[in-house]
Amino acid sequence: MTIEEIRSQFPILSSKIYGKDLIYLDNAASSQTPRCVVDEIERVYFESKANVHRGVHFLSQRATEAQERTRRAVADFIGADSTDEIIFTRGTTEGINLVASSMGKLLADGDEIIVSQMEHHSNIVPWQLIGQTKRVEVKAIPVTDEGLLDMDAFRSMLSEKTKVVSVCQVSNVLGTVNPVAEIAAEAHRVGAAVVVDGAQGAPHMAVDVKAIDCDFYVFSSHKMYGPTGIGVLYGKREWLNRLPPYQGGGEMIDHVSFHGTTFADIPFKFEAGTPDYVGIAAFGKALEFIDKIGIDAIAAHEHDLLEYTTARMTADIDDLRIYGTAPEKAGVISFNVDGIHPYDLGMFIDKLGIAVRTGHHCAQPLMARYDIDGCARASFAIYNTREECDRFVDALLRVIPMFR
Repeated sequence: MTIEEIRSQFPILSSKIYGKDLIYLDNAASSQTPRCVVDEIERVYFESKANVHRGVHFLSQRATEAQERTRRAVADFIGADSTDEIIFTRGTTEGINLVASSMGKLLADGDEIIVSQMEHHSNIVPWQLIGQTKRVEVKAIPVTDEGLLDMDAFRSMLSEKTKVVSVCQVSNVLGTVNPVAEIAAEAHRVGAAVVVDGAQGAPHMAVDVKAIDCDFYVFSSHKMYGPTGIGVLYGKREWLNRLPPYQGGGEMIDHVSFHGTTFADIPFKFEAGTPDYVGIAAFGKALEFIDKIGIDAIAAHEHDLLEYTTARMTADIDDLRIYGTAPEKAGVISFNVDGIHPYDLGMFIDKLGIAVRTGHHCAQPLMARYDIDGCARASFAIYNTREECDRFVDALLRVIPMFR
C-alpha cells in the first residue's frame, strides 16, 4: 500500500486541531486505529455477541471461533509454538502483573529480581509489590549516557539468587533496542526466568520468542493499531503449567467443590472471567493490517522518519538534548531544549496541531538517571510522513524563540 492508501484508513488523521491539520506523534503511548478494526468491533457486536467457550448455540460458537482465530494469529505473529502459550490480558501492565503475582508465590526470602533503569513503571512496581510479603530484592541494570544497558554490570549482578530478569525489548523513552536474546542466555545460565516487555517492540519489529528464548513476552493491542484494553502474555508451556493462577472465577476452572478446586489447562487457567472477545476479534484485524503492510516495511519506514527527523532537529535546533543515541534504536525521539520546560513545548506545538508526549513517561528512575524531571517525546508509526516531521521541526523552531 502507498502511504496515501494507508493514511486513508485512519479517519482521525483528517482531523483539524485548533484549525490545523492533525499531526499525531504520540504513537509510543497509543497508535491510531484503522477503519477495518473499528468495523470489526461493530460487526461482532451486531452479529456475534455471545459469551465465548460457554455455549453450544451458534452465536457462542461463532464468537469463540473469532477469539481463537486471533489467538492463532498472535501465536504466528510472535513465533510461539502453540496457541496454548498465548494468554489474553487487558494489556502489557496486566501481563507483567500476572507473571509477577504468580511468580511471587514461588519465590523465597533472599531471592533477587533484576530489571533495568530504563523500565516503564509497569515493569518495576509489580516486582516491588512482591516485597510486601517476601524479602525479595529488586536490582536495576545501569544505563549508560548514550542509553545502552551496561551489560558488564548486568553480568556481575547475576548469581544463584537471581530468579527473574525482566527487561524491555525497546525503551519507551530512549528508543534503545536491547539485546534481549543475549540477556536471556546470560540469565538462563543462573537458572533465572526471563520476562520481556515487548510493548514497544512488537508494534515496530519482527518478534520471534523462540529466537529470543524468553520465558515470557508481553505486549498491548492499543500500540499496534488495535483496540484498547487488550493485551497478550506469551509464556513457555512449562512455566505456565508451573505458575499458580493469577485470578479465580469462571473459565479458569476444571472442577469446583467446597472441598477444593482444580484448574483448567493453559491458556484458560489464566483467563478468569468473561474476556473482551469483541476487542480480541478486532485485534485480529489489526494484525491482518500489519501483515498486509509487512512488519519489516513498517520498521524501515519508521527508521527513515527517525533518521530524517533526528538530522533536522540536530542541525536546526540550538541547545537541544536528545536522550537515547544508541546505534540500534526504534522510532522514538525524546528531547529537551535548554531553558524550556517540556510541558510548555508540548502545549504550544499542540496549538499548531501537533501531538507529542511530555512528562516522565512512566519512567521516573530513568529521568533521575539523566537528572531531569521530564522531556518531550515524538514517536512514529506507519502513517506518519516526512512532511509531518518537517512541520513538527518547523513548529519547534517557531515556538522556541517565544521563550528566549
